[in-house]
Amino acid sequence: MSKIFIWATLLLVGLISPFLGAVDLRLEEILQEGSLSASIFFELRLPRLFFAFFAGAILALSGLLFQTLFRNALMTPYTLGISSGAVLGAGIAIKLGFGLVVFGVSAISLFGFLGALFTIFLLLYLARFLKTEQESSLLLLGIALSLFYSSALMIVFYLGTTIENDMLMRFTMGSLSIISWSAPLFLGLLSFILLLVSYLYRYELQLLSISKESAILRGVNTKKITLLLLILSSLAIGALVSISGPIGFIGLIVPHIVQKLYPLSVERRLVKTALFGGLFLVMCDMLSRLVQTQSELPIGIVTALMGAPFFIYLIISRAK
Repeated sequence: MSKIFIWATLLLVGLISPFLGAVDLRLEEILQEGSLSASIFFELRLPRLFFAFFAGAILALSGLLFQTLFRNALMTPYTLGISSGAVLGAGIAIKLGFGLVVFGVSAISLFGFLGALFTIFLLLYLARFLKTEQESSLLLLGIALSLFYSSALMIVFYLGTTIENDMLMRFTMGSLSIISWSAPLFLGLLSFILLLVSYLYRYELQLLSISKESAILRGVNTKKITLLLLILSSLAIGALVSISGPIGFIGLIVPHIVQKLYPLSVERRLVKTALFGGLFLVMCDMLSRLVQTQSELPIGIVTALMGAPFFIYLIISRAK
């Protein structure tokens, strides 16, 4: 009964989300072409709904993959410094004053994606020197990179002007504000590819979730599959962060919530995790828009406020 209630609540929130916001919509005008309500609904609210859903799906699914591949309940792409690399890349673009748009992609998003891509290959290169306890050592490498990127970002803040720092601050808080369908469609394609590839390797993921040794004994090429899924999910996260900025804790808490609801094998939780993550971020986005402030409350703040207490609970429960 609790499962039905949770899913029904999330679906209801997803349905009413595009009708709520700073501007009240006239329901009778939504289907009237050229009306203000129709423009807001189809050009702003609806694209934002799909953008939030696909972003949440990517974050949650990537979190599940990282936790499964590393067999570590606290592992996400964010803890490996990939998000920090994207933020630093965007900060450098803002500081250099790059406002160009190349093939419909802003220079800030492009630099953010390159920062995430650089972090991925740097982690893969450093992982070659890890002989034992690779999972925990790689996590420590990610934390070290995050701290280094944060320090470098502080230098960018220190050297930046007021306008540049304001832009960078807003980017680091995360935002789902978009004005076109290009970003939702792009994220939709990424989430579909990530889910499809994960589902194709669902049997191997189930074996890897038990232990690497059991997967090897069953004839699984663990190195190839781990590398493929890590790179694919990291690229998806890098692309997302370069557009929306960092949105934390979704990849950490959603896989655990779904596991509590469905204590099933990993292969049977892939689709549920993606759907739950998408609907959960839609709910967080609606909450951020309903808070009456001078400007929209950044989505990263909302997810952090909800995720940090759960993160503390997770650490304490694991310690017990």
